[in-house]
Amino acid sequence: QVRLVESGGGLVQPGGSLRLSCAASGFPFPNYPMNWYRQAPGKERELVATITSTGGNTNYADSVKGRFTISRDNAKSIVYLQMNSLKPEDTAVYYCQVRRYGTDTRGQGTQVTVSV
Repeated sequence: QVRLVESGGGLVQPGGSLRLSCAASGFPFPNYPMNWYRQAPGKERELVATITSTGGNTNYADSVKGRFTISRDNAKSIVYLQMNSLKPEDTAVYYCQVRRYGTDTRGQGTQVTVSV
């Protein structure tokens, strides 16, 4: 059974940093690209960052480029999202996601709130 468990969210002031983690199990993690999405209240889900199976290539939404970094540890089956220079508009629930055989699986999400 595929399982993704996010952690690391919280309340942070503008300009602060957080590192999100997503622990994966139930599938051969090193074989699959991974994604981080976010969804804010009243807004559509946004693809924030993607990373290839080896970690050799990454892509970012324009809104986070230069501030967020996606990485992975294939030995531990964990994907990370390092978030720096956080802004109030980064407030959202953040999810990791994997697509296997045309089916998307995501975790329960972790809340990130950026506020004074």
